[in-house]
Amino acid sequence: MFRLHFIILAFLAIPFFCKADIIFTQSSGRILLEKGLSVLNPEKELNLSKVIKSQDFRPVKADVPNIGVTQHSVWVKFTINNQSDDAHLLLDLSYPRLDEVELITLADGKIIRKLISSKKGFSQRPYKTAGYIFPLDIPKGQTKTYYLRVKGQEHIFIPLYLNHEKEQILHTSRDNVLSGIYLGIVLIMVLYNLFIYLSVKDRSYVYYVVYVLFAGLTQFGLKGYNFQYLWPGSPHFDSLSITLFACISGIAALLFSRKFLDLTVHYKKFSIVLLVFTGLFIISLGILSTGRTREAFQLMQLNTSISSVGVFYISLFLLIKGHRGAKFFFSAWSVLLTGALIFLLKDYGIFPYNTFTINSVQAASAIEMALLSFGLADRINILKKEKELSQAEALRVANENARIIREQNVMLENKVNERTLELKESNEELNVTLENLKQAQSQLVESEKMASLGQLTAGIAHEINNPINFVTSNVNPLKRDFDLLLETITQLENTALSEDSIPEKQKSIDELKEELDFDYLKIEISHLLKGIHEGASRTAEIVKGLRIFSRVDEDDLKSADVIAGLESTLVIINNLLNNRIRIIKKYSEMPLVECYPGKLNQVFLNILTNAIHAINKRYGENTGGEIRISTSYNEESVFITIEDNGTGMDENTKKKIFDPFFTTKDVGEGTGLGMSIAYNTINKHKGQIIVNSAPGQGTGFTLQLPLRQ
Repeated sequence: MFRLHFIILAFLAIPFFCKADIIFTQSSGRILLEKGLSVLNPEKELNLSKVIKSQDFRPVKADVPNIGVTQHSVWVKFTINNQSDDAHLLLDLSYPRLDEVELITLADGKIIRKLISSKKGFSQRPYKTAGYIFPLDIPKGQTKTYYLRVKGQEHIFIPLYLNHEKEQILHTSRDNVLSGIYLGIVLIMVLYNLFIYLSVKDRSYVYYVVYVLFAGLTQFGLKGYNFQYLWPGSPHFDSLSITLFACISGIAALLFSRKFLDLTVHYKKFSIVLLVFTGLFIISLGILSTGRTREAFQLMQLNTSISSVGVFYISLFLLIKGHRGAKFFFSAWSVLLTGALIFLLKDYGIFPYNTFTINSVQAASAIEMALLSFGLADRINILKKEKELSQAEALRVANENARIIREQNVMLENKVNERTLELKESNEELNVTLENLKQAQSQLVESEKMASLGQLTAGIAHEINNPINFVTSNVNPLKRDFDLLLETITQLENTALSEDSIPEKQKSIDELKEELDFDYLKIEISHLLKGIHEGASRTAEIVKGLRIFSRVDEDDLKSADVIAGLESTLVIINNLLNNRIRIIKKYSEMPLVECYPGKLNQVFLNILTNAIHAINKRYGENTGGEIRISTSYNEESVFITIEDNGTGMDENTKKKIFDPFFTTKDVGEGTGLGMSIAYNTINKHKGQIIVNSAPGQGTGFTLQLPLRQ
């Protein structure tokens, strides 16, 4: 409440400290408020109490306050002394491209706020005009002070007019007439050139029609007519429409320029430059789609300026080169740039803000549309003449071609015969080369098979050597014990056949058993036989694994147990683990898979040996290495996953692992064909290999195979 009282007292005190520079009389008509205005452009949003207390208001020196681009509200302060008989005056801020305009004054001890926002529907405005009109009730002879808060995302002008209601209606009518004339020109150009396009089917006319249509919409949007008449209930779309229509108009204008000036045929560098400008308009549309209206508008405005100068330079260059259509294009673009320059200089305060400067682009645009339309009409004559010349040239060329064809037929027949002979010789050479390549391919594959066979031989030799050594080391002690048993049997036979008494025979037998340590002999023989049995069983298990694994050359599809294949492969590579690498198995019950078992075992072998190599490279002679093998399946496929915690691979290595001859191993350690053969084998099974790897985190291969081929 205290704050409200303070503001009211401040309002009441203003007339004593402010000179009423704006005096409105009966004969004033419609006047531009230039003297008596003061502007506050703060660096942040301020409330009314801070605005009233502010000492930063600056008098306006120009006819129309030119604020530029700012993110915060701008405040205008003025005092009006009404000396006319009409107490009902109208304040007209005649600049539609603002977001919010709020008029604040004091009446009957209360603060009165009147807000007009472009973010609300057009129907909520008190006066149905494109500008911002506020009624001012100032009895004759009285003075009132007003604060006007203005906010906008684009360049801000504040052209304030004060008039009676009658003058306001006359001004709006004159403005509507001018805009109506421009609308008529736009519609005539659109319909006229659209009809011509339907006749000649030249894309230049389509680009021109789109350009004219959206350039017109852009100009009407700047004047506020689009929001007033086309989409009064869509303020959000209206805030986007200027940038949207300007970008579409710019794109169509650049495409029209490329086509009209034949840049794609004769001046490709200029064509590329215009495509770059087109891309910038598209980028501006992309930014607009993200909701960043201000950034999109600034990029569109900058690109429009640069591309306009670029097109002007290109048309001037072609005019100097003698391009016929360039004279219309250069003239049209010169008029448009002149209008745009006047409009721009008005923004910077060099030219005054008046009816001519604010409508300069619209007028120049209308003239430019007409000149370009004349250029398109002239283009029809050019195309007609070019068509006649083309037909005459085509006839001449046809006659000349007929003569050349007759002359060349004989030469062609001779050359065909010569070429046929050359091709025959080349085919024979290619057949020989192809045969050599097939032999080389077979040799490379056999080389990889021999490398795998070397691993298999080393593994089997190592695996079988241990149980065989166990058997052979037990044979000699068993033979010795067997000889002792034979000798004992002989001595027992002699004792049994002797004539000694039974007690004496029993004593002799006990002495013999004690001498031979018969109880220990039985235990030793049992242990030796058990060791021989275990060695033989282990050898049989290895041979069984070898029999499962060694089906590399089988070319027939069979239903096989992939887990048995995995186990047989682990038997083969057991010697490479060196009791340092731990195998973790997580098998699920698996159905039989229709596959080439031997070739699939070869894939397991290649992946596991690579995993062992990666682990050894990371851990060396230390423990800690792990290989995890898991299986799963669904109704259509089985999945075998082999993961290690080795060195892993970077992205570059992952891209190359299936390339023939690519290897990360040292020279002599691998051929680089293992993973290539594995990839081809899985493809032959109509499956796929999925690789997951990262440096220092290990590698995982997932093999997906269909249950049925």
